[in-house]
Amino acid sequence: MERFKHRLEELVVVSDKQIQKAGENSQQIQAGSINITCVMGIDEKRAREIFNEMYAIARRDFSKDAYECANERVAQFEESLMPKIMQIDGALEKFADPSFQLLIKEAHKTAAATERVVDYDLLSELLVHRIQKGEKNRKVRAGIARAIEIVDQIDDDALCALTVSYVVGKLLPIANSVKEGLDVLENTFSKLIYTELPRGREWLDHLEILDAVRLPSFGSLKKIGQFYSEQLDGYACVGIAKGTDKYNNAISLLENNQLPNALLVDNELLEGHVRLPICTKTSIDSLRRVDKRVINGQLEERYFELSREQKDVLVNIYDLYDNNEELKKKVDERFMDEWKKRKTLASLCEWWDSIPILFEITAVGNVLAHSNAQRCDKSIPPMD
Repeated sequence: MERFKHRLEELVVVSDKQIQKAGENSQQIQAGSINITCVMGIDEKRAREIFNEMYAIARRDFSKDAYECANERVAQFEESLMPKIMQIDGALEKFADPSFQLLIKEAHKTAAATERVVDYDLLSELLVHRIQKGEKNRKVRAGIARAIEIVDQIDDDALCALTVSYVVGKLLPIANSVKEGLDVLENTFSKLIYTELPRGREWLDHLEILDAVRLPSFGSLKKIGQFYSEQLDGYACVGIAKGTDKYNNAISLLENNQLPNALLVDNELLEGHVRLPICTKTSIDSLRRVDKRVINGQLEERYFELSREQKDVLVNIYDLYDNNEELKKKVDERFMDEWKKRKTLASLCEWWDSIPILFEITAVGNVLAHSNAQRCDKSIPPMD
């Protein structure tokens, strides 16, 4: 499960001389009529030339009557893609890769076929993703190739719903406070829900036709409250009641392992109880100790990694949490009360809980949704 990390890149000089060497007991064979040029470096000018060379090939599928419209759309696609490429170390070299050139050609066809301006950004995000994650993973490459094919075919609302569904299943906040964590989700989903989300199952049938989702014959989705209370088990928890033996035990564990008592914070969802400042049990591994000092009138913060032993102590404290079912039900209800105070999260809950059937996002849907999510919110981290 990914986590939000909101608080979400050399040119090689090519010699004009050719030097040919052969090892011991080897032969050199040079065919006078064959010239093979190995391009060792690509600059922005050459990358744009390759971009347009691939477009010249893709344009052969159009009649001359379509050239003016296609040229305009592909030009917009180029201006969306190239600034992103320039920000990634080594990305320009990919323009010399035949497989990447073929992918650019397919992206040209899609760009020329779509009138939706946001599609040019989406296509550029998919190509960036291909550079960053698809070099050695053929499954990712296949998903990206298919996603590029369908960009101009997917409805606005279906793409938005696919993106939102992907983020619900994949990304979580890392804020220590329940309210801060929900604010992070509110901010993110407010950027992702850019159109009215579709109702019924027609949008799912549409996505299934495009290979972006699978519709199993049985099963149902978890309600949003159940899903997030399970995923954010560091927020929606009972914790430890103050003044109890478990509380005293937790304090002793902290003090005996050079950890501050401030690691036990008031549970915002249950008065008289404390919890660790984490969103999930697994996020204990990413906790760091912060030392704050005023130096020359300036507040400075220094971060220190916790030892493995200290992290194990925090896991032991988490395991001291009360499992009382009535208290847990009360916490879950208050968690959702807090959730629904936020306009976007409230509408997300209402929409999600109305989805009539279970669906699974495919590899094609994953890369398409993630690229669209990054198009909408640049702070969303790259896909693993």
